[in-house]
Parts: sequence; structure tokens; C-alpha cells
Amino acid sequence: MRPPGWFCATYVLCLCLGFLCLLFVSYWTSRWGGSFSWDGSALQFNWHPILMVSGLVVVYGNAVVVYRLPFTWKQKKLTWKLVHAGLMLLALLLSVLGLCAVFDFHRGLHIPDLYSLHSWVGICTVVMFTLQWLLGLAGFLLPCSPLWFRSTLKPLHIWMGKAILILSVTSCISGINEKLLLTLNGASGEPYNSLPAEAKFANSLGFLIVAFGLVVFGILSTNKWQRPETDSESVHVSADAVTVILLV
Repeated sequence: MRPPGWFCATYVLCLCLGFLCLLFVSYWTSRWGGSFSWDGSALQFNWHPILMVSGLVVVYGNAVVVYRLPFTWKQKKLTWKLVHAGLMLLALLLSVLGLCAVFDFHRGLHIPDLYSLHSWVGICTVVMFTLQWLLGLAGFLLPCSPLWFRSTLKPLHIWMGKAILILSVTSCISGINEKLLLTLNGASGEPYNSLPAEAKFANSLGFLIVAFGLVVFGILSTNKWQRPETDSESVHVSADAVTVILLV
């Protein structure tokens, strides 16, 4: 079974948008934020947007669509479960590192933590992401996981995956807006409402993040692009079901 040509075009668009998100956030922080450091100064904060966009948006977005790639359909699903889990773990680690960067920056300059709506949404996203990864590990990768737990967890796992994607995009674009309001309106240069070059560029980054999220969500929402269930997988599930019935 092959996906329609629209999938290939959509997936290429997804990859291009993800690359542009990484390119734009890297240029924004280096061009207007200066260099990078890990010493509690403003230069350490520059790691925060890069790590959060990379982890919560780009890596996460590519991880959730890995089962839709047609060349994986004839291969063992367990292999791609491990790839999916590995990419998710990488995204989670990047996100946690991004949180460490901003908390250290706040601590160094004695700035309060978790006072803005952006920070509340961001923390909820990472906490939900952590819970999602742990449940996925327990339900779909551990051999001792019972069939009833997997079948119960699967719809929740899918819903949480889409919810985290929405929250991730929301966190990033609200963070861009908060950063611009704080730096431009507090600086001696042009204010945010005059739309200087930095504001135009960062707003474009936010637009790219939203576009990437919409494309990923579109891929996830198209049922005909789902991985088809192979005979071997059906037999495996049936055998598990029989085992559970016999045990009962």
C-alpha cells in the first residue's frame, strides 16, 4: 500500500518548515542576542529559544509522524517504536535543558520564575510531555505490559500527542512575543509597535512555527496516511488476545 502523492509533498513541506524554524531561531538569537554562554548571563538565555523550538517543535513534530513514512511500513514496527521513543526522548531532553537555561538565567539576575502565562503553558507542556513519554514506555515498549493496558492507553496516547503539539506551538509563539515585548520596549531602540527589523524577523519565526504545527497536525489527522496493519502484527495481537482470554 502506497500513500498518495499528497503525502510526499506534505512531508517535504514539513521537513522544509522544520529546517526554516531552526534556521530562523538560530539567526534571531545570534544576530540580536549576541553569542552563547552558560554562565547565568543574558547570553545563557539565548539557548532557551533554540532548545525549546528544536525540542518541543521540530524534533517532536518529526517524531510524531515517523509511523506515517511509507518506507517504514514493510519493516518491523518494533524498530520504529524504538526510533519514535528515541526521538521523543531527545525532544524531551532538549526541552528540559532549555528550561534549565532560563531558570539559571533568572537565578543569576534575581528574576522571578513562572510569573507569566508563557511560563505556565511551557511548564505544563513539558510536564505533560514527560508523563506521555513514561506512559508510552510502560505501555508500548515493556514486554510485560498487558494487552488491556495497551488498548486502553492507545487513544489517550494519541490524544495527548496532539495536545502536546498544540501546547508546544502555543508556548513557543507566546515566548517569542514575550521576549520581544521585554527587550524592544525596554531598550533605547525602536519599540515593538514600530515593528523594527528584529520584530519582523521574530514574528516571521512565529509564523513558521505555526505553519509547521499545522502541517504536522494535518498529517496526523489524515486517516488514510496511517501505517497499515500487517499480517504479522495482526497475528501478534490476536495471539496476545488469546493468551489473555486463556489466563482469565
